[in-house]
Amino acid sequence: MDWLHIVYVVLGIGLMLLLNIKWKINAMIALLLAALLIGFLEGFAPLDLLNTIQTGFGSTLGSLAIIVVFGAVIGKLMVDSGAAHRIARTLIDRFGIRFVKWAMVIAGLVFGLAMFYEVAFIILAPLIISVAIEAKMPFLKIAIPAVAAATTAHSLFPPQPGPVALVDAYAADTGMVYIYGIIIAIPTVIITGFVLPRFLGNLDRPIPKLLQSSEPIEERNMPSFGISIFVPLIPAILMIAATIANIWLTEGSTAHTWVNFFGSSIVAVSVAMAAAFYFFGIRPGRGIQWGMDGFGEAVKGIAMVVLIIGAGGALKQVIIDTGIGDYIGSLMGATSISPYIMAWLITVLIRLATGQGVVSAMTAAGIIGAALMGPDGTLVGVDPALLVLATAAGSNTLTHVNDASFWLFKGYFDLSVKDTLKTWGLLELCNSVVGLGMVMLISVFVG
Repeated sequence: MDWLHIVYVVLGIGLMLLLNIKWKINAMIALLLAALLIGFLEGFAPLDLLNTIQTGFGSTLGSLAIIVVFGAVIGKLMVDSGAAHRIARTLIDRFGIRFVKWAMVIAGLVFGLAMFYEVAFIILAPLIISVAIEAKMPFLKIAIPAVAAATTAHSLFPPQPGPVALVDAYAADTGMVYIYGIIIAIPTVIITGFVLPRFLGNLDRPIPKLLQSSEPIEERNMPSFGISIFVPLIPAILMIAATIANIWLTEGSTAHTWVNFFGSSIVAVSVAMAAAFYFFGIRPGRGIQWGMDGFGEAVKGIAMVVLIIGAGGALKQVIIDTGIGDYIGSLMGATSISPYIMAWLITVLIRLATGQGVVSAMTAAGIIGAALMGPDGTLVGVDPALLVLATAAGSNTLTHVNDASFWLFKGYFDLSVKDTLKTWGLLELCNSVVGLGMVMLISVFVG
């Protein structure tokens, strides 16, 4: 009976949530146990199931691990060299106090694009406080647009792990994800960062003790603003340039081959990392060993994220091999619900339960990808890039006490749980809903 496929997947995901939420089992272990449960319930032979899990785990990491690790290294070198601080300070000087919110939005976008969210937030937090003191305004009025920009960039754009994993799962064009993502990000940040705070009432809170006195980084040791902002944007520049160039290039030509080589995610991020080593380490005289030390620390910090992505790929592969895709596809074909809304909703529910964006995105991608996969291995009836962004928007929705970022926001800004839900929680919810709305609007024109 086809409906049993649904039951088995629900039981597997339910086990993952139970292990992760109630018993605090690591997400990687919970995902693998869920994959085992689904496989055994479906009647997989033990060795076949093991092979499926290995295939899903290995194929996912084979295309993602380099991108995720190199992206983390770029962020680490930006922090250690002072490049991140240079960007923020220069923007503040250029924009002035009157437009300081926009300066912090730009800083948030760059940080969110170039590094993992936790690092971006830790860099932004003291800058937000210092700017708020100088501008004599409530720090939350600056924090909300800055954090909205960082979380938008982090959730929508490669080389961040969630979007990269979704691009791989849906076989989407990375350049188109960037192009659509920019269109989505602009209104999302404006509405979340500037319109939402008007409905949140009094945002005046005491300056948090943790951030009252932050030591400045020596100016003479920082790279220039141009270099600081150019290096983290190299992947975006190369990928978008390749997508645009492909409009005119002949497939199979030498030019087409080389353009797409440098426009691929792995090579683009590798070029950016090499540039980070040179401009942030070698050229200022810090030496290659300084860069290698940063490399090692970044890998340690990102190792668990990489393993969770691999485990999500294993679960995805089991779901695909059960044949559930055909059944869900028939159900979705019989309903008027858009695949984009379906992807968003499934991701939202898993994110609410687990508090983990990458896990929710990968799990939803396994279900939706299987449902929409055609005989030739491509998605049918949707634009893969828009499906990536709909799922990504769902992974960036309302979070609560099971999300580490919730406590990061609360702790750094010294807020109560109620105030954190009111600010951080509504910020994330608004961000997610507006993102989905923009996906649906674009889909009217591109399918």
